[in-house]
Amino acid sequence: MWDYSEKVEEHFFNPRNAGAVVEANATGEVGSISCGDALRLTLKVNPENDIILEAGFQTFGCGSAIASSSALTEIVKGMTVDDALNVSNQDIADFLDGLPPEKMHCSVMGREALQAAVANYRGEVWTDDHEEGALICKCFAIDAVMIEETIRANDLRTVEDVTNYTKAGGGCSSCHEGIEEILEMVLEESGEKFDPNAPSKQVEPAVASGGMTNLQRIKRIEMVIDSIRPTLQADNGDVELLEVDGNTVYLKMTGACSGCQSAAVTVGGIQQRLTEDLGEFIKVVPTSKAPQAGA
Repeated sequence: MWDYSEKVEEHFFNPRNAGAVVEANATGEVGSISCGDALRLTLKVNPENDIILEAGFQTFGCGSAIASSSALTEIVKGMTVDDALNVSNQDIADFLDGLPPEKMHCSVMGREALQAAVANYRGEVWTDDHEEGALICKCFAIDAVMIEETIRANDLRTVEDVTNYTKAGGGCSSCHEGIEEILEMVLEESGEKFDPNAPSKQVEPAVASGGMTNLQRIKRIEMVIDSIRPTLQADNGDVELLEVDGNTVYLKMTGACSGCQSAAVTVGGIQQRLTEDLGEFIKVVPTSKAPQAGA
């Protein structure tokens, strides 16, 4: 796993403005549970002067996603919608005193949700749907336009950078060649050449950390599951942690989640979140009872 700044931990354990804004007149939704991250941002904007009076979020994502969403709502309250559109994903990361490089995509998701919410307020259509043939990363449904914009906005240089900021290339890796082509094109615009051996972008102060004890690991898994539980409960479902055996986590889906047609998608989302948060591959197995010792 990674070391997080104190502000990231503070906004994760005590998120500001969690939940939907009552009488919101602007809503932005981005991501999907199947991809491991989803964010719904709601705003209450004064139509007389376009000032954002209230902001709230509902996030299905890792600790960094929750912290980034919390930070975003704090940043934009009191701004006009025009000023809010100038908030960058780096502004969100800076507000939190930095994010691990592998978690920068959480701040990018926040910026996208803000753009979607402002478009909704203005009666405009905002979409991140890719055009025919423009889909680069099928694992996380990331299109060429998003990759290009993120490269330019954050001065990215490597495929690893793009993965950290967008998640593209973080699954099967079959899209790495396509990402390299986009990097070559964008860098050429400023007279630069793509170097496959260039060092990846460093983001301070977060750095990779060492391992955890088994007890710490289980508590971390419980914390991630607890952060997911409100989203499931909103649809009359829930999840129970039964057992942790090495890299395998056994869960019991309860309520509406038990037997739901979308249960596989939910399990996939939980697995993605645990994998990201712990910094190692985690296999999630839905079951009705804990496995027998030695089985």
